[in-house]
Amino acid sequence: MLKIRLTRRGKKNKAFFRLVVAEHTSPIKGRFLEALGFLNPHTKEKNLKADRIKSWIGKGAQCSDTAHNLLVKEGILRGPKRTVKMKKKEKSEPVESVPSAAEALPGKEKSPASVEAKANKETSEKKEEVKTEKTEEAKQEAESKKKTEQEPPVEAAEEEK
Repeated sequence: MLKIRLTRRGKKNKAFFRLVVAEHTSPIKGRFLEALGFLNPHTKEKNLKADRIKSWIGKGAQCSDTAHNLLVKEGILRGPKRTVKMKKKEKSEPVESVPSAAEALPGKEKSPASVEAKANKETSEKKEEVKTEKTEEAKQEAESKKKTEQEPPVEAAEEEK
């Protein structure tokens, strides 16, 4: 299936876009069949080939949501604008650093995420306690072994006298 879509060009922080016709499986910055115009968002400059765009749409090419909205705004296509679906970037911040509103307000129900975060924190604290207990026990055993090695047995000491 053919798509009419924008492809990003230009330098870092100085982007401009080409309106191209490409196979929908080809990469965004990859191969395309024909350039149909350009859009520079910094200077608000636009140059679109309306006759070629209509020709490709007549051949069955579909527009991406952003390209469709651009063509409707310029008057090349008619119809309502489409809602653009943006992907949200996931933040990799720890859950403990940002208290939720439910934790801040007493008497309110807590969200499942805050309950899960609290449970994770408690289990990590328990694991740390167990580790410290084990290390303390190991230290005590090592000290007792050293004492027994340094001191001769009581019976052997009495025989020598």
